Amino acid sequence: MGMATQVTELELRVLFEISRVIGEALNLSQTLERVLAIISDTLAMKRATVTLRDPDGKLSIHASYGLSPKEMRRGVYSQGEGVTGRIFQTAQPFYVPDVSREPLFLNKTQSRDLDKGQVAFVGVPILLSGEPIGVLNVDRLFGEEVSASEDIRFLTIVAQLIGQFVQLNRQVERREKLLRRQNKLLKDEISNRYNNFFIVGQSPAMRQLQGTLAKVAPAKASVLLLGESGTGKTLVARIIHEMSARADGPFVKINCAALPENLLESELFGHAKGAFTGATEEKPGRFEQADGGTIFLDEIAEMPISLQAKLLRFLQDKEFERLGSPKTHKVDVRIIAATNQNLPALVERKEFRQDLYYRLNVFPLHLPPLRERVEDIPLLINHFLDKNSVEYSRRLTIDRSAEKVLLAYEWPGNVRELENIIERLSIMVEQEVIGRDDLPGFLMSAKAPPAGAEDEENNGSKLDELEKGELLDALERNRWVQSRAASDLGITLRKLGYRLKKYGLEEKVKAERHKLVHG
Repeated sequence: MGMATQVTELELRVLFEISRVIGEALNLSQTLERVLAIISDTLAMKRATVTLRDPDGKLSIHASYGLSPKEMRRGVYSQGEGVTGRIFQTAQPFYVPDVSREPLFLNKTQSRDLDKGQVAFVGVPILLSGEPIGVLNVDRLFGEEVSASEDIRFLTIVAQLIGQFVQLNRQVERREKLLRRQNKLLKDEISNRYNNFFIVGQSPAMRQLQGTLAKVAPAKASVLLLGESGTGKTLVARIIHEMSARADGPFVKINCAALPENLLESELFGHAKGAFTGATEEKPGRFEQADGGTIFLDEIAEMPISLQAKLLRFLQDKEFERLGSPKTHKVDVRIIAATNQNLPALVERKEFRQDLYYRLNVFPLHLPPLRERVEDIPLLINHFLDKNSVEYSRRLTIDRSAEKVLLAYEWPGNVRELENIIERLSIMVEQEVIGRDDLPGFLMSAKAPPAGAEDEENNGSKLDELEKGELLDALERNRWVQSRAASDLGITLRKLGYRLKKYGLEEKVKAERHKLVHG
């Protein structure tokens, strides 16, 4: 067997070993050092280094074989400086049969004793998409048995593997940095929302809820959130998730009233290819997406009876099948459900499964309506005025007569309705103090609709409809001229613009004006 064949077989074994090491690790420096150690077992090496370009553009040693930490720290080069800088700048290999006779060698690391023994040098660029990102250097004991071209060929292959590994490492690093930033932002957001939720909730009912939440959140059992629309059920579900051991897992929300039965089943449990018309590929459902985290089933009372059986089985066994597939899937998910309906009454009428109700009702949490926490209303008003002062660059106050009206109103839309009203007043009121006369008339005259009458997701509240109607009437009276309509309403043109944008009326105003002008 010839020498070339022996070297090739050895190379294959070395490359396999390097690939295995790279595939198993993500620590950049440690893995590169293991790669260099593997090469040293193959070649008669005295030293080896991997030099990479840093963010500041300098070249520094990230891993070595045969160098002390002190020697490594000395190895910092500008692009073009010395042999290493030249290899990087030209993106070409460099071979020197005797380093003691090469003036380009700076010996910055002071690791070479140039007077003792003859040392050959091989350096190859580490390329990524054709661009240099670093240099792989090897010092070899002098020997004639392996040619320079063989060394360069082999080390170029190793450098390609190193380049791919560095790219993977940097991608993972960027991804981790992004995830850490997103996680921090989310935690900060939840923390702020949580603090606001209870800072503006000092009533006995809210203090009791806060105490219960602290006990419920760390548990693994299902939670059932009960309360009227606008009481903050989605926010509380989020808070429970963030206070639990599952905080680092996903939080997945689905509205059971938003989809028809067949689509809801597919959305929750996923479907097999060909399960129904349009199912062109296999698709995992929300339960699989929520594995290791929490799934929030909003408006659970709207879930069809047929699907309730499948949900019950999941609660019991943590198992389910995708729609159209016999294969059983198992995931670890905590369920939080919410409804603004009277579930016991639905059970009585056979519109909701009794066994499912008992399964979900392990931890029932009642979110108090605003009329049961009247002492929180002044705090909430100030909180929303503060919030709007940032958005609209003006801080309003409210006088006692107006506050009395808000305290006496029954708030069928709860906190959401109060927030909408304060936002509207922040835009529409010209002076700095909100008075009784600035309030919408229905707050003083209209009977509140029954509790829970408004849809949790419906932003078109009675207040919004009234305001939208006022805007359209004023625009129509003034032939769709915005400046005249604003003057008619007693607000600035800028504030009229806010309202048109909020209700999506901008295109309608343009179209109506165009019709009048052009016929």
